[in-house]
Amino acid sequence: MAEVASNGPTPAPQSEAVPLDSIPISPNGAMTDVTNNSDKFDDGEKIVTVFDDPANFNVKHQLQNSWTLWFTKPPSGKQDWNELLKEVISFNSVEEFWGIYNNITPASELAQKSDYHLFKQGVRPEWEDPHNKHGGRWSYTFKGSKANDETWLNIMLAGIGEMLEDEQDDEVMGVVVNIRKAFWRVGLWTRSAGQPPRPPKGKEADPNVDKDEPRKRLERIGKRFKDVLALGPGEQVEFSGHADSAHSGSSRAKAKFTV
Repeated sequence: MAEVASNGPTPAPQSEAVPLDSIPISPNGAMTDVTNNSDKFDDGEKIVTVFDDPANFNVKHQLQNSWTLWFTKPPSGKQDWNELLKEVISFNSVEEFWGIYNNITPASELAQKSDYHLFKQGVRPEWEDPHNKHGGRWSYTFKGSKANDETWLNIMLAGIGEMLEDEQDDEVMGVVVNIRKAFWRVGLWTRSAGQPPRPPKGKEADPNVDKDEPRKRLERIGKRFKDVLALGPGEQVEFSGHADSAHSGSSRAKAKFTV
């Protein structure tokens, strides 16, 4: 799992903005700075990361996956969901993430009925998306209508840093923050909803396959999500399936399980 530094760079003045598409990806894809004895390119030029100099860095660090930020604006009358959901921007490096984060409205300043969605590129933040339709989400609701920006930032960093699941899990689709009148909610969407694996048509189930493993896998992810939220031992995050939410007509379907 890659870890993304949580102390992001101070934004450079707009006039000093660096064109990110002109900056090479770090050769080894890892954090490269003066502390790990690799502070120069092969031609001798000094490597300058965004954490060394936010205005004049010359290397960027590629993420394992590309991500897309989406925004749901508050409705103004009767509007279809698709009219409210807007794709903002996609990125695939640490530097691009911080450049975006430092130039968008903080979650704490979003209007009521607004949402941010940060999903893997190619996945729409909708139940009906092929990547999501058999999945579900972990969620936790905080009291008060003003989101905690540090909490939302930590969730995003855990997501893009691949810290919420093991490499072979391939479960995490994206993370969400919802701003409402008396509360704000965070969510972690997964590809599956803990369903036992189905044997091929005409064949019996393999007795050596742990039918509870899908659920155990989601519970491990839920525990990591809970750790990122820094919740107390008496607090729980809930998991519900998208299909259950769709049938109930609400995102607050009955929880399938909790951790």
